[in-house]
Amino acid sequence: MIKNYIKTAWRNLVINKVTSLISVAGLAVGIGCFILLATYLLNELRYDRFHVNANRIMRVAYNYKSSDDAEAKSVAVTPTAPVPVFKQQLQEIEDGVRISWYNNPVQYQDKLFNEKRFFLADEPFFRIFSFKFLRGNAATALKDPSALVITASTAKKYFGTEDAIGKVLKVNNKLNMMVTGVVEDVPEYSQIKFDIIGSSAGSEHAKTRKWDSANDYSYLLLRPGVNINSVEQKMNNYVAEMFKDDFRQGHKMWFKLEPLTDVHLKSQATYPLTPSGNIRYIYVLGAVAIILLLLACVNFLNLVTAKAIERGHEIGVRKVMGAARSQLFTQFIIESAMITLVSLLAGLFLADVSFKWFSDFSGQQLGFQTWNTSWLIMAMVALFVTVTFLAGTYPSLYLSAFNPIVTLKGKLTNTSGGRALRKSLVIFQFVVSVFFMICTVIAGSQLRYIQHLNIGINRSQVMVIDVGGKSLKDIKSFNNEVTQLPGVLYATASYDSPVDVHGGYSINHADGKNSDYNLSVTALPVEKNFLNTLGLKLVQGINFTDADEKHSTDADENKRYYGFIINEKAAKALGWTAEEAIGKHIGLNGRTGEVRGVVQNFNFASLHQEITPIVMFTEDYFGKVLIKTSGNNIAKTISAVKEKWSAFNPATPFEYHFLDQEFDDMYKAEQRTGSILTAFTLVTIFISCLGLFGLAVFSTRQRVKEVGVRKVLGASVFSIVKLVSGDFLKLVIISVIIASPIAWYAMHRWLLDFAYKISIQIWVFIAAGAVAILIAFITVSVQSLKAALTNPVKSLRSGD
Repeated sequence: MIKNYIKTAWRNLVINKVTSLISVAGLAVGIGCFILLATYLLNELRYDRFHVNANRIMRVAYNYKSSDDAEAKSVAVTPTAPVPVFKQQLQEIEDGVRISWYNNPVQYQDKLFNEKRFFLADEPFFRIFSFKFLRGNAATALKDPSALVITASTAKKYFGTEDAIGKVLKVNNKLNMMVTGVVEDVPEYSQIKFDIIGSSAGSEHAKTRKWDSANDYSYLLLRPGVNINSVEQKMNNYVAEMFKDDFRQGHKMWFKLEPLTDVHLKSQATYPLTPSGNIRYIYVLGAVAIILLLLACVNFLNLVTAKAIERGHEIGVRKVMGAARSQLFTQFIIESAMITLVSLLAGLFLADVSFKWFSDFSGQQLGFQTWNTSWLIMAMVALFVTVTFLAGTYPSLYLSAFNPIVTLKGKLTNTSGGRALRKSLVIFQFVVSVFFMICTVIAGSQLRYIQHLNIGINRSQVMVIDVGGKSLKDIKSFNNEVTQLPGVLYATASYDSPVDVHGGYSINHADGKNSDYNLSVTALPVEKNFLNTLGLKLVQGINFTDADEKHSTDADENKRYYGFIINEKAAKALGWTAEEAIGKHIGLNGRTGEVRGVVQNFNFASLHQEITPIVMFTEDYFGKVLIKTSGNNIAKTISAVKEKWSAFNPATPFEYHFLDQEFDDMYKAEQRTGSILTAFTLVTIFISCLGLFGLAVFSTRQRVKEVGVRKVLGASVFSIVKLVSGDFLKLVIISVIIASPIAWYAMHRWLLDFAYKISIQIWVFIAAGAVAILIAFITVSVQSLKAALTNPVKSLRSGD
């Protein structure tokens, strides 16, 4: 019996080639896109879950608020004290580890590389995290102060096929450290990404127990069954008791435990170890995946119910011949299952050939290998059953329920239920398409706005060289030579990147303020040419001078005196106008001096955040060299700078990037989501138009005689096209009206996440609606024009 059902189903699919092809194409594209998005989401959701103790590992976020701060700050880094102190004080904590991130040149014989993923960590690191060892012992790998553990790729880079264990690497041109272990390359879905990790046992920094100056990434391993909130409360009670006098004065700090598996997508703390994802974008893309699959199923359902009119006689004859409703249902569900199976196989093929493109598109390494094999099989079976059920159950019930007398009399075409359903489904398809079109245009406009917004820094044509920590004397020597090169306008240095400043400081003294005054600010050590190089505008006062550099780097710390330049926001937070701020004395984390100048506000962090107070001062230690080029013959300029760098610092490879590239990289999550949304908006339009085309085919078939009569009576081609297309275009217009307010609300909510954002313009909705109507008109017109141009005699002879 089943064999006969399959034969009959196959015969019907072959006979109805247009319906079958459109159904398979729509379902295949929908399933293929669903698989692509599901793979991307799986990769995001599996971050850090490969660790054996993942559910017990907590990252410690540091929160603080000074008495004069408007709001608290939350950062992903902590002082050095929390891990060793809490491990000792709280029995609920089994172990803990601190990680420090460095950018170090590393050398082995004649091989020299600038390692940007070089970490120092406490000894328990490999006992807490489950990175797989290929060589060495995880329990003791970081016990020795000079120990290094490297990844397999790093071992191959330095040692080729030689055994890496016992080899000595020179770090930062001064430390000899021995390789004690080799681990598999860190998975891309790990937020802790390293190439080399060394023991912090020999570091003076790690031996201290400070509660200020946050620079470490701290993780705690809780004992099984421990309540996270209880541990967090005990930690904060301990801190409140230790610093009760400070707390009384309004200075507060507290810690939050973030489950390791939540950090990548849910953490709100700034300065993460690696760029974070966003759980909201996961929800958005998850909804897109489901909607695409629903669209494909709706497309299939629409076509089958439309085709039911043409199969009415077949169903009537089979019922008269004694076919039971259950037999007809089985027949039609098998047809649905066959189309679903073919579509699923085609969708898998489409996904497989698209993974490389999608990996480049999404910035992740994606493929079927992302899935666990058993999970993949179960997912495909579930997808087959789900799509068959969604796309096939209603048509099967609908077709098998036809009254045989009605169908044999040809009265099926007068039923309104099928028409209402088809109209509803068309509206649903185009609501989705128009919604995505509007969202894509608004998201793209916001991203372009960010990229072209005047942030107060001239970041164009600015080369950035990570120097890994150099003195002012060395920096000035290099910069003096660089500025003599053709194509170089200015050169300067700073501790952090000027578009992503991390330094958390406090102004704990200011003229006219109480002795307990404390204001949290961002601060940035810079070289005196910083303002000129970045085009920062002074609104009051003067720039840094040679005297400022000399006084702030005096060998006698007691004689050091600083010149400070603050932004307008800092002046306002201190209660001063720009004019009043000049000459005022302030204290910044033990540094005393006076305000030399006030600069116009500029964005030194993500545009998701409002501009906050910042203080700049000259000092003797820098992490970045910034070179402003003219932009003429940039390749020649880079080559000349490289030559100077090689002479200046042969122990460090020359590596650079441009500041505007770094700025754009800060918005990769938004850009990636926007790009994915754009791509799949086109897919939704394609699927919707495919379904609309199929319906247009059936509609024109049903109106062949009507069109013939109208042509005989003198109707023009245009009037016939208008007649056939009109009903469909009305549905699209209704879709635009429904989709517009939904899209406005969704994008309004999304834009609230940006401190600097566009306003949503009415033209976006008009343009999206016009495009949708135009696309629908073109799609339907292909068939309506064909009907209008058909010889009326032929039309009147055809049909029933």
